[in-house]
Order: sequence, then C-alpha cells, then structure tokens
Amino acid sequence: MHFLSPDLENYIQDHSEEEPQLLQELTRETHLKVIRPRMLTGHFQGRVLSMLSKIIHPKNILEIGTYTGYSALCLCEGLQNDGQLDTIDINEELFEMQRSFFNKSRFGKQIIQHTGDAKTILPTLKHTYDLVFIDAEKKEYPEYFELIMSKTKSGSVILSDNVLWSGKIVDPSSVTDKTTKVLLEYNKKLKEDPRVETVLLPVRDGLTVTRVR
Repeated sequence: MHFLSPDLENYIQDHSEEEPQLLQELTRETHLKVIRPRMLTGHFQGRVLSMLSKIIHPKNILEIGTYTGYSALCLCEGLQNDGQLDTIDINEELFEMQRSFFNKSRFGKQIIQHTGDAKTILPTLKHTYDLVFIDAEKKEYPEYFELIMSKTKSGSVILSDNVLWSGKIVDPSSVTDKTTKVLLEYNKKLKEDPRVETVLLPVRDGLTVTRVR
C-alpha cells in the first residue's frame, strides 16, 4: 500500500541522500534474479536506516532477515571501524548473492552471515547489540523481541519493519488474518512495555523505533 501519492514519494526520495552505486546494482540484480523483489528495502528506507545507524554509531548490529543484503549494507554505513554486523536469514539459497555484494563493499569482513531459524540462532550469539533491525517472519516478531531484549542494554535501539502491514492494522476486515493480529499485538506491546520507549514512523510500510530504557 502507498500511503503517499507517487508525486510526494518521488519528492521525498529526490530530496534525500543519493542511493550508493553498489546498492543500485544490488537492486537491479535482486529484481532480475530473486522472487518477490518488493521485499527489498529500497532507496528511501535504506537512507533512513543509514542515517539512524550513523546517528547511533553502533559497535554491534544485529539484523533478523537479510534477504539480498540491502538493509545490512545500509546499516553498516554507521558501524564503528572495529564493529560487527550479525545478520540472520533462513533462506540458504541467498547466501552467495549476499556475500558477493558484502565483499564488494568496504564492510565485507565486518558482516557475519548466519543461516537458519533466528529463534535457534539468537541464543547462541554472544554480543550485546547497540542497534537491531527486525525484518523477517512477522508472526514471530514477539518471540524475536523477547530474545533480543536479553542482548541489548540501556540506549540500544530496535527497529521493526512492516508494522503497518499495508494498512491492514486499521482495516476491520483484516482482524481475522493471523499476521495482522500478531502485528496488532506487537505494536501494542511496544507501546506499553515499560522496558522500552517507542515511536512508530510512517516510513514505507511502517518502521518502529524502540529505545531500551
């Protein structure tokens, strides 16, 4: 769902930072070779992720849901020189494509790929994360969140993508859809959980910025 007119979306993109050349190449390759290319983070949201990461300047980043690697590369733009990004994806078929673009960037050695179920992998990770980006199976967002909380500290920021779910979260006809129900509960939890403070931004399909107290 587009919440703004195409003219406004184009204006916003035109008055935001340019998309780096490597990410333009990744966008083209994703559209050529991968199913459901609409899952790609894209220019505008990618620049939002980049800006947030640069503001936070994290030592350790965690990403749940790599897809073809676009968002990971955006998040790395604010990573400290000796920092690390751990990214998890269940689709092993995308591993080589991700790695090829990671290695073309200056962040290749700082990006660690993990393939498998995030709920199984998360407990094995040893870092405390300054910045987390959740963009995987929506029905598992509540479980991801609880697993992540034990790996954050006061001031850590958790970003949750697709929390507006194409507008279904305010569509009465969608309340029986399981994913919509989970996201409604998740959004309510983030608002009410005393451990965090949250603002929901109408960026693309909804991006929640949650700060650990």
